[in-house]
Amino acid sequence: MELWYTEFQTPAVGITCKTSKTYHTEKTQYQDLALIETEQFGRMLVLDGTVQTTIEDEFVYHEMITHVPLFTHKNPKKVLVIGGGDGGTIREIIKHPSVEKAVLCEIDEKVIEVSKKYLPEISCALGNEKVEVNVGDGIKYVHEHKNEFDIIIVDSTDPVGPAEGLFAVDFYKAISEALKEDGIFVAQTESPFFHKDLIKKVYKDVKSIFPIARLYTCAIPTYPSGYWSFTMGSKKYDPLETDINTITDMDTKYYCKEIHKSVFALPKFVADLVK
Repeated sequence: MELWYTEFQTPAVGITCKTSKTYHTEKTQYQDLALIETEQFGRMLVLDGTVQTTIEDEFVYHEMITHVPLFTHKNPKKVLVIGGGDGGTIREIIKHPSVEKAVLCEIDEKVIEVSKKYLPEISCALGNEKVEVNVGDGIKYVHEHKNEFDIIIVDSTDPVGPAEGLFAVDFYKAISEALKEDGIFVAQTESPFFHKDLIKKVYKDVKSIFPIARLYTCAIPTYPSGYWSFTMGSKKYDPLETDINTITDMDTKYYCKEIHKSVFALPKFVADLVK
């Protein structure tokens, strides 16, 4: 008998993957968690029925949420990740020699545990000596750490349930206060096809707080519509003014110095969202 997993990305659209094995399922304190094997995308982490990451395409998301802000900043030493319990964003952060400390703040300890067991390629850096793992509320953590970080990355699930507060303007204000005077903030902000209102709201909120606000996009096959956005708020450095000749080669599959500025060139319908 064939078994298929379907994520309903909107009430009218879904993505369906043929599965061959279920490694783990449980209802954690915060959400339904599953780790399954798919024939097309390999091992897949699913939270509350939505795809979080897969072995096949995870590199796109994790590289783009990380290297764009870190190469925009002149000297990132201390970086905070809110969410991201699978560890992929942390893995990319510590590729930067300037980074002295990377802090992960994940509310659901079970996500970390399951990722360590079943997604070692993604979670491999969580035990690195530069990494500090905190299990707790990211909103609370940000409020308790003022003027401390060069970069803050919000690697969250969709804006429902435990992640809903991570898309609020008050949270972005707290992030600004937790950043140093030249700090940069980046958050994943969903699909320009399916989440237009969310992108408009987040960009407007970020622009009201940070001197520089930018939206950029990339292609991620397993995320809704396959087309994804990130919103950046920066106190000083503009990614469009980055000298790409200072961007060093790293072990990446998607990000490169040539793509650094091009991802900010938005299709007209996306640019119209943030006018």
